[in-house]
Amino acid sequence: MRIRPYISVLDFDEMEKWITDERTHAMWCANLISYPLQKRNFEETLAEFAAKFKDSPYVATTNEGKLVGFFCYSVNTDTNEGMLKFVVTAPEFRGKGYGREMVDLAVKYGFEITKANAVQLNVFSENTNAKKCYLSAGFTERTNTDNAFRFKDEMWTRCNMVIKR
Repeated sequence: MRIRPYISVLDFDEMEKWITDERTHAMWCANLISYPLQKRNFEETLAEFAAKFKDSPYVATTNEGKLVGFFCYSVNTDTNEGMLKFVVTAPEFRGKGYGREMVDLAVKYGFEITKANAVQLNVFSENTNAKKCYLSAGFTERTNTDNAFRFKDEMWTRCNMVIKR
């Protein structure tokens, strides 16, 4: 697997197919991006997060170039802690170890390239498959915020997870 910068003209049309329902969408982005996923709104959100947090979007591909997943990464230079956001894998690659491999590469990038001392992310506890992936990659729970997000008639817990160098 490889990671490379996200390139809208190459990647968006494929990514757009990955989120097929509102609940999955909310689990992925906490509705910070409008549903359904649309290119203009997605690009505007990426630009906003780049300006505000210095986020950079990346994709993971197979060695042959097939798109596997997406994530954003930034590093807080005050705390020297990296942050993963908007982590998602293509449906055909879920549950097969590809997400874990992508997260491993993102963490390696954080430690080796940006020299972060730790990498964190937020996940809803209700997103059990994603949380299991992060635990298997070596992340540990740091904090839980009950009732952090409302999706229709559900209240979700936000779990902040961290992996240290």
